[in-house]
Amino acid sequence: MAHADSAQPLVSVVVVNYRGADDTIACLRALLDHDYPRLEIICVDNASPGDDAARIRAAAPGVKLINAAKNLGFAGGCNLGAGHAHGTVLAFLNNDALPGRDWVSAAVAQLRDEPTVAAVASKVLDTEGEAVDFVDGGLTWFGMGYKRHAGSPLTQVPAAEHEVAKDVLFATGSAMFVRAGVFAELGGFDENFFMFYEDVDLGWRLNLRGWRVRYVPASVAYHRHHGTMSAVDTPDSGRETFLLERNALCALYKNLSDDTLAKVLPAALALTVRRATARGELDPTQLDLAAGVGAAETEPVPVPRTALAGVLAIDQFVQLLPTLAESRAAEQAARVRTDADLLPLLRRALEPAYPLPRYLAAHDILVEAFGIEESFGARRKVLVLTGDSIGERMAGPAIRAWNIASVLATEHEVRLVTVNPVADPPPAPFEVRAARRRELTEHVEWADIVILQGHVLEMAPALKAEQGHKIVVCDLYDPMHLELLEQGKDAPDDRRSADLAGVVKVLDAQLQRGDFFLCASQRQRHFWLGHLTALGRLSPRLYDADPTTRSLLAVAPFGLPPEPPRSNGPGLRAAIDGIAETDRVVLWAGGVYNWFDPLTLVRAMELLSLRRTDSKLVFLGMRHPNPEVGEMDIAARTVRLADSLGLTDKHVFFNEQWVPYGQRQNWLLDADCGVTTHFEHVETTFAFRTRVLDYLWAGLPIITTDGDAFADLVRQEGLGVVVPARDEDALADALERCLYDEEFAAGCRERMAAVAQRYTWPTVLRPLVEFCRDPRPAADRLPGSGDLAVEQQPRGIGLLRRDLALVKTYLADGGPTELVKRAGGRVRKLTRRGSRRG
Repeated sequence: MAHADSAQPLVSVVVVNYRGADDTIACLRALLDHDYPRLEIICVDNASPGDDAARIRAAAPGVKLINAAKNLGFAGGCNLGAGHAHGTVLAFLNNDALPGRDWVSAAVAQLRDEPTVAAVASKVLDTEGEAVDFVDGGLTWFGMGYKRHAGSPLTQVPAAEHEVAKDVLFATGSAMFVRAGVFAELGGFDENFFMFYEDVDLGWRLNLRGWRVRYVPASVAYHRHHGTMSAVDTPDSGRETFLLERNALCALYKNLSDDTLAKVLPAALALTVRRATARGELDPTQLDLAAGVGAAETEPVPVPRTALAGVLAIDQFVQLLPTLAESRAAEQAARVRTDADLLPLLRRALEPAYPLPRYLAAHDILVEAFGIEESFGARRKVLVLTGDSIGERMAGPAIRAWNIASVLATEHEVRLVTVNPVADPPPAPFEVRAARRRELTEHVEWADIVILQGHVLEMAPALKAEQGHKIVVCDLYDPMHLELLEQGKDAPDDRRSADLAGVVKVLDAQLQRGDFFLCASQRQRHFWLGHLTALGRLSPRLYDADPTTRSLLAVAPFGLPPEPPRSNGPGLRAAIDGIAETDRVVLWAGGVYNWFDPLTLVRAMELLSLRRTDSKLVFLGMRHPNPEVGEMDIAARTVRLADSLGLTDKHVFFNEQWVPYGQRQNWLLDADCGVTTHFEHVETTFAFRTRVLDYLWAGLPIITTDGDAFADLVRQEGLGVVVPARDEDALADALERCLYDEEFAAGCRERMAAVAQRYTWPTVLRPLVEFCRDPRPAADRLPGSGDLAVEQQPRGIGLLRRDLALVKTYLADGGPTELVKRAGGRVRKLTRRGSRRG
């Protein structure tokens, strides 16, 4: 995507010099000649001896030169330069590297086009452009990052490895880009590392926090590998080995989860020692050290520096543990991704990495003894929270939460928790618990992903925090505020308004906090998309990440069991006196709530009973299984109407207790058709009548009032009859047709079998399943995200022209009085701004 120069972000390139003025000057001059329009170049002289700083200043006068009082290493030097940068994008380029033509522009385009990408890994080649320095990164289970294909001729590397953009674990510090705000949020490079693996550690932390690191092959740089290191280190000095070993331990200690670290750290420490002895060719059996007390030789044993470096690395790691423990606490609190999530980015985590025979044997022993392979494949922990009762009898929210847990349990470790009672729940492949409000914190802390519905977020304040780090999925299938408009019609006006404001506040909190949302239909999706937009969630950053917004808001209707219903006990004909085997039964399969219209249905049954004496209507459950949901006024009015018409227990039957969830199919299979009737209002427009799905599951021809999403489905697919609201005559005719027209009913049932497959739980929950396989924070909730291209404030003539235009506008709008008022407001604003800066 092309952007005008004025809209391009300012990029600050940091180059660190240490004993390499010639290389540094060549690098800086190449940057000064670079054709990216907005470039700030910063050089940190890392306490180089001699006249390096003076030479750089003379040779590159357009560069901001910063002198470090001591050698801070690559990590500290880069952080020092970043602290003096003004760009919204930071670039780091080794002083022995040169930028390619599109090095900056290709990276910036990626950051502009992909708001979830925090860092760009450049393609890095040798100085001739013939061999690979970096096209991908890997990480071993013991913490050592490495450049895949490094040193290989480019012609021998598969094109898919170097010509195609891809997500990677880290970018090489020799040529990389990162959003400045994100870099600051993470505290920059960890200066404990000094040099080596500080880039691996940064990329690891970015990925754990939900950001992506993207390899961009069009962003090319050329690097003389270890050009500076070779000037200060000899191959057998042991310094590089010491830093690599120590920093690998530091990185894995900071970034692995508690469970993984408990297994990996002891094995990694043991393997560090074996690498040291293998390098130094130290074998205790050859030195008689393993023969028992008193058997060892007393002569000194020569230990090469490279072997000693590994042991000293462990010693230094121990010394750093107090500081590392603080860093670990911060990283573990902020992480949103699991070790298993990152496994594909590790590439070949179990690769031994060193071809030393004694080392290879030890590697295999430790991997097996400590179960390393299983540690990196641990299942993700998913918490499903509901406010509804879980048990033998369940209403819609609990049924939905139960099936979400069931579908996800095939891939993850799932815990279903309700803030209401749990009473004799069906057997399940997941854990089911009840929790008081104060106990929710423990469950939230356990989880990697939290899926919630209803009012539950209000009971878990830790999840509501603006910078909360848990991945949160909000299930919005039930527009509670629209229901409340109908449900509370009989309440006093002030109470009704207060209740509605409270529910809207609950929904606002969910819409502000969620990383992913579920709704029940395309109609609902349009409705919730409007709500998200009004709250400011549909930001440019989120839109750029996904213009369709499907990665934020997905349709996941209420679902059906994938298996057809089978009778496992008595049905409604056996349970209710007055219904014969030959009677024709229409079933109301669900609760009786104020937004429904059972009154018209009862009157229609009166009309039908005059024509068909064997017609019966059964209400499946009058009393809600959740004790917190009281009986609504419409239920009592329905019973009174049936009584007054002489229909009760003759043509209209009320089952008081909710039918157990595992037995509802017996009642459905005993019926001849299913009915749902409602009023014409806004709740209907966005409702998703879950009872209609039970009719679909059982193959019951459907009679429904027009106006909701299911009415459209019934009409389009020929699943029954759609009637106008409050039309008892049309409803009576529809009941008669579905109950007594055998050919029509058979056609409905035939068509239902195909439609039902589209609504099985595994099918409708596919968007949630896919999200949970690769969960990330929403693009606008990633910590440290900020605008890349920011509008420059006008200066000089531009500022004067703008002020003159404002004066003209104020005079035209309100005359001198308006001008004085505006001028006074601007003075007060500037005064406040100055006091803050002071």
